[in-house]
Amino acid sequence: MAGSLASVSATRVRFAPAPTGFLHVGSARAALFNWMYARHTGGAFLLRIEDTDVERSRDDLVEGIQRSLRWLGLDWDEEPVRQSTRLPRYLDAAARLLADGAAYHCDCTRDDVRARGATGYDGWCRDRGLAAGAVRVRVPDEGETIVHDVIRGNVTFTHDSIEDFVIVRSDGTPGFLLANAIDDAEMAITHVVRGEDLLPSTPRVLLVRRALGWDEGPVYAHLPVIVNERRQKLSKRRDDVALEELRARGYLADAMRNYLALLGWAPSDGREIVPIDQMVAEFRLEDVKPSPAFFDVTKLDHVNGEYLRALPVDEFVAASLPWLETAPPWPPERFELERFEALAPLVQERVRTLQEVPAMVDFLFVEEPEIDPDDWRRGVAALPAAGAILDDAIAAFSTGDWSAAVLHEGTLRIATAHGLKLGKAQAPIRVAVTGRRVGPPLFESLEELGRAPTLDRLRAARARL
Repeated sequence: MAGSLASVSATRVRFAPAPTGFLHVGSARAALFNWMYARHTGGAFLLRIEDTDVERSRDDLVEGIQRSLRWLGLDWDEEPVRQSTRLPRYLDAAARLLADGAAYHCDCTRDDVRARGATGYDGWCRDRGLAAGAVRVRVPDEGETIVHDVIRGNVTFTHDSIEDFVIVRSDGTPGFLLANAIDDAEMAITHVVRGEDLLPSTPRVLLVRRALGWDEGPVYAHLPVIVNERRQKLSKRRDDVALEELRARGYLADAMRNYLALLGWAPSDGREIVPIDQMVAEFRLEDVKPSPAFFDVTKLDHVNGEYLRALPVDEFVAASLPWLETAPPWPPERFELERFEALAPLVQERVRTLQEVPAMVDFLFVEEPEIDPDDWRRGVAALPAAGAILDDAIAAFSTGDWSAAVLHEGTLRIATAHGLKLGKAQAPIRVAVTGRRVGPPLFESLEELGRAPTLDRLRAARARL
């Protein structure tokens, strides 16, 4: 079983998620950094599914993880490895460690340990000679294990601070530490790039590797923790960080990948919008910062907005269609693609996510707009001249050419007559016609909506006043 990585010249990195939940931001960032490092060095990016915990692992989550990786454009270079198919290999290794005296059986429960007054496992079963139970590694009483970390430098763990740890559970299933030690060695993994929360497990993995005859370990790089706006570590239970949920909210894959790359790393010139090929060319593990990375949704929205605006209009239209056609706020039969295409370039300039697109154009496809109460109060009710402005707009819009330019000129005259700036004067018109104060440019919107619907909505708003 002993071996060496000395003969391995190409970089081999792996992303190894456990299928106990959907891929989240932290795991996606780890996958991306592994992938970028592999592509930067001309090496291989491998996918390994850590599903030895059969009761908590689910096949649909395995599919979800692969689906999310493909969406991000992170392709792997070899057939994915599932640890659940390698259980006999791990148990054989555990049997060897038992035979060599490097491990022993233990039947202690947590309650047993607590009853003895110990704060951690106290080695009670080391010399009992049990033939069954969980399997624990016998950690040396003296000495230390040093983890050489590209991001954090040398991290020293004294052996007296590491309790004898379990590598095979009491139910006979191998654990994370044993499976990782064996798979990383047998898959010839040269670099392990993962979250810093796994740093304390690293000396344990190295002890297992050495006990099995693999003295040379991979290069480690433990990525900084990602925190929310309260500077708390991102939590799958508390924070909205599932990648599939973010995708459903209308973030583009290229934008999400770009933003994830900025969580702990940045190009040397500080750019925020960077094509993936340039990120790969510049990426170095040594440049990853050890300090916590802030998952800033506002910044993600900004990055996504930049990517949306960079799309050709026809690609923006195609990307928007799933949000326009799935559970829209209008009867499906009222949707007309040509009308959306007419306003698409203007909508594209104003949205941050694709999820925002329907609200920008719903006024085109509903019988009557739903008036936002706060926008009505601030844009109409709070303006003393609102009634007169609506009256003047009804009169001005009832005749003449129906074009954005003519509508703009007419509204400008109304604003001047009431001593108001154009933006202030057009607010009651916008709210009356679209239901809200924010949207695509007003006059292009009115031109697309048409004269009759526009006048009907202006009259309805006037009557409401």
